Amino acid sequence: QVQLVESGGGLVQAGGSLTLSCAASGSSFTLNSWGWYRQVPGNERESVAFITSIGTSSYADSVKGRFTISRDNTKNSVYLVMDSLKPEDTAVYYCNAGGFTPRGPFNNWGQGTQVTVSS
Repeated sequence: QVQLVESGGGLVQAGGSLTLSCAASGSSFTLNSWGWYRQVPGNERESVAFITSIGTSSYADSVKGRFTISRDNTKNSVYLVMDSLKPEDTAVYYCNAGGFTPRGPFNNWGQGTQVTVSS
């Protein structure tokens, strides 16, 4: 079983910055890709950023140039640096990880962390 634990959400003023972290734990797993998603009540969960096993990243148009995803394979962790935050970035942010265990592939989610941007 691979578990993901997120941290770093909170309240920030528009124009400010936050860094989200997500760490994977468990036994005998290999991580491939990581992703950050967000969801506003009443809306579908949307992809924010994605990073592959070799570090290739991609972003939603709405956050391109403001958010940066990175990973630390030595710590089984992924990060999302969010700069120039806007009120419309307010959402619950979830990390997602895909990979393999001896039992087969997995695709797991973190518990979510609230990000609130005040105007």
